Amino acid sequence: MTVLRVLVVDDDFRVARLHADAIDALAECEVVGQARTAAEALLLARTQHPDLVLLDEYLPDAPGSSLLGRLGAPAILVTAANDTATVRRALAAGAVNYILKPFDLDLLVERVTAYARTRASLSGSGPIEQAEIDRAIARIHGTARAEGGGRRGGSEATAALVRDALAEASGALTASEVAERIGVSRVTAQRYLSDLARVGRATITLAYGSAGRPEHSYTWVG
Repeated sequence: MTVLRVLVVDDDFRVARLHADAIDALAECEVVGQARTAAEALLLARTQHPDLVLLDEYLPDAPGSSLLGRLGAPAILVTAANDTATVRRALAAGAVNYILKPFDLDLLVERVTAYARTRASLSGSGPIEQAEIDRAIARIHGTARAEGGGRRGGSEATAALVRDALAEASGALTASEVAERIGVSRVTAQRYLSDLARVGRATITLAYGSAGRPEHSYTWVG
C-alpha cells in the first residue's frame, strides 16, 4: 500500500497536533512534519517531500495561499478564511480542496482519505477512461456520490468512501470494519451502508461476533 506523506501547516501548535494525530491514525497516511510559519512550511516541504499539505491561510509571516505552487505538493486549505477573495485565490492557485474552520474532524479525515485513495488509484502507467478521471476528480473535491446512496444532509465524500471500501473488499464487511478502513465512526459507516442496502447496492447478512452479539455484514452488489 502506498502511504500518503502529509505536511501539516498551522500557526496554532495545538490545532496542528490535533490534525496531525487524526491523519497519523490513518493506515494510508503518515505525517512527515508540522510547521507554524510559511518559512517553516517551505523548509519542511524541501526536506521532507510531502505528497499533500494541510495548509492554514493565517500564518504569521505570509498567507498560506501564497505558498501554493511553491511547496512541491498539492494542498488542502484548512482555515477560517471565508472571504471569497481568499477562496478564489486558493482555488486558482491549485488548492485541491478547501475546508472551513471550525469543522468536524471527521470531515478532514474524509477529505484526506479520499485524496489518498484517489492518488493510489491513479498510480498506474496505462491508459485511463474518461469515467475514471471524472470519478477521481469528484472524489478529490468531495462530490462523488455512492450510486443511489447519497444521503440528504450527509457527506457525499463519505458516501463514496463507504461504497469504495465495500466494492473493493474480497467479502462481506461489518460497519465496524468499514469504519476502520476509511477512518469514520461505526455509526457513520452504518448509516451509509444502510443507504446502499436500501437502494439495492448491497446485501445484508447477519453475523455473530466473538461476544455472541449479532451484527449486520454487508456485501457489495456489482
